[in-house]
Amino acid sequence: MTRVAVVGHVEWIELAAVEHVPTPGEIVHASETWRLPAGGGAVAAVQLARLAGECLFLTALGDDELGRHAAQELGALGVRVEASWRPEPQRRAFVHVDAAAERTITVLGERLGPRGDDLLPWTELDGVDAVYFTAGDAEALRRSRAARTLVATPRAYDTLVAAHVQLDLLVCSANDPGERGRAGELDPPPRFVAETEGAEGGTLIAADGSSTCWQPALLPGPPVDAYGAGDSFAAGVTFGLATGLLPAEAVALGARCGAVCMTGRGPYEARLTA
Repeated sequence: MTRVAVVGHVEWIELAAVEHVPTPGEIVHASETWRLPAGGGAVAAVQLARLAGECLFLTALGDDELGRHAAQELGALGVRVEASWRPEPQRRAFVHVDAAAERTITVLGERLGPRGDDLLPWTELDGVDAVYFTAGDAEALRRSRAARTLVATPRAYDTLVAAHVQLDLLVCSANDPGERGRAGELDPPPRFVAETEGAEGGTLIAADGSSTCWQPALLPGPPVDAYGAGDSFAAGVTFGLATGLLPAEAVALGARCGAVCMTGRGPYEARLTA
């Protein structure tokens, strides 16, 4: 069995389907709403559990009703949640999903990530096939490096800089100014960088500067909801590398995961499985 894990964060989200995102001063009416635990770490953990059969998720959660509920619901989705409980409120987010399936996110509260000195089963990361890292301190990232393969997001940029750990692959959005170009600031540099461009596919860049492009995967149905598609892509890439795929093959698998996610409401309704 392929062994995978996520070290990262959870956001308790409320999604609202709307015709369009409200302009300043406008009132819009939602046709549907959902509430569920998500965020980059949680979404990736659920996708990895669907692909690998199980996924260990090391995280930090607010010690409140939403934090406890998040752990329970992720467990029901097949994720083994190991959490350090924080006195802060659970981080939340509000998501508009418009008629074109695009999502717009408002985040409430600070990101809660695990720390390397938290009493979590860190030794279980020793020798696992792959870890995907979305949040935590520098020691948490160093502990994650015990995995055979380490993938991360630049959303954890300050930690990536402080830890001085080489990543096997950094997944970033070429369309997000907050993520684009950050790989060049890391020491040591990642072995590979996957720059996603949504419906245009993306570019895989090796440490020596060579690059190849990948084509977008065909959606297996009409686009419904983009929320979670990027995190599903990252999970697919992580799983592909864990199973021994070459990076170019792993990003193709990630593209399929993201495409399937686009066809369901919310991040969990449509999932690529093994």
